[in-house]
Amino acid sequence: MMGSVQAVLFDFYATLSDPSAEPERRAASEPVAAALGVEPAAFWAAAVASYDERARGTLGDTRASLRELARRCGAVPNGIAVERALTLHYRAYASIARPHPAALGLLADLRRTGWRVGVLTDCSTELAELWPELPWSGLVEAVTFSAVLGTRKPDPLGYRQVASRLGVRPEACWFVGDGGNREHAGATAVGMRPVLVTNAAYGVADLRMNADPDRPADVVDDLAEVRTLLGAPTPD
Repeated sequence: MMGSVQAVLFDFYATLSDPSAEPERRAASEPVAAALGVEPAAFWAAAVASYDERARGTLGDTRASLRELARRCGAVPNGIAVERALTLHYRAYASIARPHPAALGLLADLRRTGWRVGVLTDCSTELAELWPELPWSGLVEAVTFSAVLGTRKPDPLGYRQVASRLGVRPEACWFVGDGGNREHAGATAVGMRPVLVTNAAYGVADLRMNADPDRPADVVDDLAEVRTLLGAPTPD
């Protein structure tokens, strides 16, 4: 284990999840819109505009959020339609939130080598609702979801909460993420060591990722390279 590092915290989207899945989100929302009786472009616009609310949990759970998005688009779906939309939404979400090719192996290696592993993510409610069924859950010891916490990065509360759940000081943590929402500045502010993953090979430069003005000293192009920074073993 490297120096005083005891834990590695990860962002979720496009860090532990596959960055190449991010452009699929709009198409995946179209069947959900149809189930709600909403025009797909209007539904997508409402989803984008409401992200901050949903990421703070202010629209309620995913079922309530879908109902509210439909209302903002001028539709009042019945209960059957909402349940159908929820099923389709969960199905699409599980596909989009698929693992980064290096994620599961890296997490398993870190756990096996003695590091504590946590996740801090800005997310709407579906991630928290589906988390026990997703492949990361058995490899992550502590996770803080913004939609449950009620606040987003770079608020120090989330960083401190997940470190506390791991039983370590923030100063003993590294924070690994693809950027966005000044997440690395938030990590630095509480004493964590930030690591930027650029995802250079994934063709996602047009997305919000890596847009922060805060560029950490530690930068890797791919998640798998975190092993080298930590001195963790490379799989055979």
